[in-house]
Amino acid sequence: MRLFSVSLSLMDQTFQGLIVHYFHLVMLRTLFPLLYSSALLISFFSCKEKADNQNVDTPITQATELNDEFLKKLNFPQTVSYVGLEKPKDTTVVNPKSRTAPDGMIYIQGGLVQIGSDEGLEQERPSFWAKIEPFWMDTHPVTVAEFRKFINATNYKTEAETFGNAGIIDESTDQQWILKDGANWHHPMGPDFPAAADDHPVTQVSWNDANAYAQWAGKRLPCELEWEHAARNARNSRAIYSWGNDIQSQGKYNANIWQGKFPVKNYNEDGFAYTSPVGKFGKTPLGLTDMSGNVWEWQSNPKFNYEALFRTPTRDGDLSPERAQRGGSFLCEPGWCHGYRVSGRSSSTSETSLFHVGFRCVKDI
Repeated sequence: MRLFSVSLSLMDQTFQGLIVHYFHLVMLRTLFPLLYSSALLISFFSCKEKADNQNVDTPITQATELNDEFLKKLNFPQTVSYVGLEKPKDTTVVNPKSRTAPDGMIYIQGGLVQIGSDEGLEQERPSFWAKIEPFWMDTHPVTVAEFRKFINATNYKTEAETFGNAGIIDESTDQQWILKDGANWHHPMGPDFPAAADDHPVTQVSWNDANAYAQWAGKRLPCELEWEHAARNARNSRAIYSWGNDIQSQGKYNANIWQGKFPVKNYNEDGFAYTSPVGKFGKTPLGLTDMSGNVWEWQSNPKFNYEALFRTPTRDGDLSPERAQRGGSFLCEPGWCHGYRVSGRSSSTSETSLFHVGFRCVKDI
């Protein structure tokens, strides 16, 4: 069974709003001999019910002890050397004096970072401290051209190509999420739309595809704590976005996002209805691009409940079966999904491929 999920983070909603269960033809023939075609079961969860549930604030835990067993399940890399509600007493981080950045990567110095936002959505609370050791990070999301080199070198077949379809939403789908036949990394909207431009971020890649690329490139996916440390410019900036608190500067947008009411109307004031060339909207103080908007970026860890880090025992739902995503996308607008904030979060199942989700890599020093 293929579990296809799209996380629709409404203003007060933080869990998936659409799940599509896709049963393979072989499985259907095994379980139901009379059926010879694949089936889609689309389950829409009640927005009102979820909004009502989300509007009730969950009390923030008063515990201060770290749940080590839960932390181990997140499988954070060794660059995460401390996690706690309190600022660590030992704030020492060793940053190498001599360093030469690998091609296309930026040095992210180590330091302390406060993850999340106590003023944000429930999934961003409570904020907590982490100590991050230095690492390298891709300047921008992996592009279509870069991904093509991987495909040509390995003959890798993405999951969207294996399944024969991937997720899209636009006017051609009556503003509904669908599995579009033939949609994949080189034609993210399907074969009846133009091919993806080489300098745009690659999309329609699953978490599994992203990991395969990272392994081939001698890199890995970042965990959420590393990503947010870099988005906060490695100095625990408390700005809403990597560049500051304003989505526009001198009348120009600082990110590729949705302008209007999603999914009804996009006024396209930033000039891009879908993805944009990487780096088109400038750099952060660290020199990174596309840390807000354009495409969501896969993270190495499963999505998890922050509060569960400091509570024992854990509860159902503390650890999601889905993989975390960061950064927001061209589909985000504050009334629907303000996910392009530094603390914004989303997730999808590891085999899901979507036209607004890509990835970037990191590398250990």
